[in-house]
Amino acid sequence: MPRIKEDCVNTIEIKKSKFITYLHRTDNEEDAKEFLKRIKKEHPSATHHCTAMIIGDMMRSNDDGEPSQTAGHPMLDVLMHHQMNDVLAVVVRYFGGIKLGTGGLVRAYAGSVQEALKSATLTESTIFHEYEIRFSYDLIGKIDAYFRKNGIEITEQDYQEKVVYRYLCLEDISSDIQEISGGTIVPTFIRDKISEKTL
Repeated sequence: MPRIKEDCVNTIEIKKSKFITYLHRTDNEEDAKEFLKRIKKEHPSATHHCTAMIIGDMMRSNDDGEPSQTAGHPMLDVLMHHQMNDVLAVVVRYFGGIKLGTGGLVRAYAGSVQEALKSATLTESTIFHEYEIRFSYDLIGKIDAYFRKNGIEITEQDYQEKVVYRYLCLEDISSDIQEISGGTIVPTFIRDKISEKTL
């Protein structure tokens, strides 16, 4: 699931109303509440501070005084549509004197988040499993060929009494390794590594 790499801000103006969208990366509700407090302090005279957040399985939205379902929910819809995770969106509105109507508000709040996401750098995390294997020199050809064919990344190699490889994989390939080596190699699980790449 995509996440934003870092916090970002984007402003749009619709019929003299100003909509300032803050996207904040967060993985807990406490932090999200603190961030919202900070934004409210920065914009004490704003008419509304509407929010939408997705953290893990938790989804919340708040219209903050706008007509029901016209702000927080459309904002949340945009985050869900982009399959975002660990994010809080806050849209600060300064009323410009012209009413937008229900449909106009929905479009304005959804559009603000949409525009902010366009300017954000998105990343995706992948969990790799790191394993270690020790084997005799006569198996190097077979192991290397298997790793090459399956795109397995070797992170460390050591050639002493036995050959030692450390490698990263998305799925456990232990049974394949045992089959190739006639049961002589038993991979040892080291740890899970999270790799984050920019989309």
